[in-house]
Amino acid sequence: MIKGIDDIQKASKDSIEQAMKSVEAMNKGIQALAAETADYQKKSYENGAAALEKLMAAKSVENAVEIQNEYLKATYEGYVSELTKIGSMMTDFAKDAYRPFESVFGKLPK
Repeated sequence: MIKGIDDIQKASKDSIEQAMKSVEAMNKGIQALAAETADYQKKSYENGAAALEKLMAAKSVENAVEIQNEYLKATYEGYVSELTKIGSMMTDFAKDAYRPFESVFGKLPK
């Protein structure tokens, strides 16, 4: 009977340790995502402000349209790039959060 209780206590302790490792990995991932998002927002604001300055200095309507098109193209490409990067980061952080439970649920495919 005592051996059964010891096994239950060990299993509980192991489960708690795995959960704590998973929470730590999730915390690191969330912090990395928050930092990346803040950096992207700062760059986006700076690029928008620079485009607005160029637009205000435009000498003709054609020049203003060209400036706006360049800004929109760069903004779209930057947004798609950022989404790809964040998607990759989220995949990595989900794998890291799952890793402590691999021994219970099985290995992640590579």
